[in-house]
Amino acid sequence: MIPGCPWFFPEQSLEPPGGEFASARKGKSMSKPRTVFFGIDISKEHLDLHQLPQDMAARFEANPEGISKLITYLKRRKPALIVMEATGGYETNLAAEMVSAKLNVAVVNPRQVRNFARTLGILAKTDSIDARMLARFAQEVRPEPRPLPDKQEQALKALVKRRMQLVEMLVAEKNRLSRVSSVKVRDSLNRSIEFIKQQVDELNDQIKNAVQCSPAWREKDNLLQSVPGIGAKTSHNLLALLPELGKLNRRQIASLVGVAPMNRDSGTFPGRRMIAGGRKAVRNTLYMATIAAARFNPTIKAFYIRLRNSGKKAKVALTACMRKLLIILNTILKNQQQFKQSFA
Repeated sequence: MIPGCPWFFPEQSLEPPGGEFASARKGKSMSKPRTVFFGIDISKEHLDLHQLPQDMAARFEANPEGISKLITYLKRRKPALIVMEATGGYETNLAAEMVSAKLNVAVVNPRQVRNFARTLGILAKTDSIDARMLARFAQEVRPEPRPLPDKQEQALKALVKRRMQLVEMLVAEKNRLSRVSSVKVRDSLNRSIEFIKQQVDELNDQIKNAVQCSPAWREKDNLLQSVPGIGAKTSHNLLALLPELGKLNRRQIASLVGVAPMNRDSGTFPGRRMIAGGRKAVRNTLYMATIAAARFNPTIKAFYIRLRNSGKKAKVALTACMRKLLIILNTILKNQQQFKQSFA
């Protein structure tokens, strides 16, 4: 164990034997440092770190003191890139601290890293293995670091996600209510439904106030709601869950959300085009908005009818309309202009 550094594994050392520090002590010229990549696997209690190409591992506590030690360790090594997975919120504070420390960090989709590990024939999964895979993903794929949301954006996202959770609970309770015969259970479910409805109403007010208190969000909200089929809830969900809207081109935004059709061809066989990946919560929001837009938005309605008349199935036509609606919303925010029927 390294004196004064109890969070390192006993078999590891801060510097490889005979490395640049050893050369400096002997009075020799220091060799050019290699590019360093890090992967961090995040759990509730620990932060497992792996460093490449040195192939070194370490573990830190997942608390403010452990994060501080981790940041200090990383800053000393000046990594080219640090990669961690999105883990349902555990990564938020750590990523924010790294950005504040001016470290290049990329938060990636866990599915990408898992697929990457499978291509290497690595099926085992532990915290240390995951950290090494993240480091190797950083070294070989080199995902682009993206700006992290500020505290105001994080707060809005948290409110929107909580509302989504409560809506799911509300649907589940209503489904249970339709299947029970016991009077006492029915009363319990009715009380639960009323309580959840109150919570949803309170969150709706908090989200609305948060948007209205921000001039930038208020302007975007007005632009988005100028599109027929886009209501307040859809607009707020997009502001919170898709902050890139209006900042990317049409292909990038469609791919990010997961509504870009992918080829499935093989030889002379033309496979069906399918959508995959992306942000499921945004896609669900967009799907419900598209159903409304197919009835009330003249541009989307005409596009849907044209696709159906050409023989497209309803689901395929709706998916194409989702992509078109998303591109319209992206264009509106990019150009800062209200919806016009001329959008095509």
